Amino acid sequence: MKMKWTFLGLMIGLLAMLAGCEPVMVLDPKGPQAQTIADTIWISIATMAFVVVVVFGMLAYILVKYRASKQSEDYEPPHIEGNSIVEAIIVGIPVLIIVFLSIVTVKSTYAVETTPKGYEDQKPLVVYASSSDWKWHFSYPEENIETVNYLYIPTDRPLEFRLYSYGPITSFWIPQLGGQKYAMSDMVTTLHLAADVPGEYMGRNSNFSGKGFAENIFEVEAMSAKEFDKWVEEVQEKATPITEDKFEELLEPGHLGRLTFSGTHLEFSPAPEGHEGGHHHEKETSDEPSHEHHE
Repeated sequence: MKMKWTFLGLMIGLLAMLAGCEPVMVLDPKGPQAQTIADTIWISIATMAFVVVVVFGMLAYILVKYRASKQSEDYEPPHIEGNSIVEAIIVGIPVLIIVFLSIVTVKSTYAVETTPKGYEDQKPLVVYASSSDWKWHFSYPEENIETVNYLYIPTDRPLEFRLYSYGPITSFWIPQLGGQKYAMSDMVTTLHLAADVPGEYMGRNSNFSGKGFAENIFEVEAMSAKEFDKWVEEVQEKATPITEDKFEELLEPGHLGRLTFSGTHLEFSPAPEGHEGGHHHEKETSDEPSHEHHE
């Protein structure tokens, strides 16, 4: 009886704790790529749950049907040869499950590697996202602005992130908009995303990259196209230009708040694209002062 009440108390406590939890971010998608990933996860969970239910159901049936009975001491069970039908079932069903999950996974992988469905006819917003110890730099080449540790994006428009790193390998991840992808120092990787719903989301580096990894995060705000254009105009009017000296200072290891600049570091420290690749940071002396616009 004591064990019964202990078990009941644990179950009630677990349910109360789960009721107070926020939704898991990867299962709370706000964009088409994240929706594809969430659907794949739910399909996998449902498939595994079906397997677990069937296996435990068969276990209960076998335990009841073939439990010990009062037979005479000289009783011998009948000799049964292998059953080809049963063997085909116990081998064939797992193979079919693996094939099914493989097809779902491959299809979803190809889907999230391309422009989001429904956005094929739109011009994407290109953002160069580069990491350093332990911060994120976002360059908007067409808008001619740059931000540090925060990202503003328009909704209902495809986003093309070009990822690379000024330090160790990192992984760019906005759970509610899509999957993660590596950012490396000698090449650019491309990630296609889109946001359907305005809101504030969390982004982070999901690949361990040293002692400052835990705080290597950034804020994401999705807004209407009109609000985004207004923000771009405001930055271009009020923010001071980023300089090479200032950018070299930003690359030093450490944590920073949100910073905003006009211009981008791509002008003097381009991304490692093309045949050459790699970063070249030959520091030049400059007497030009640099200031940043804080938010």
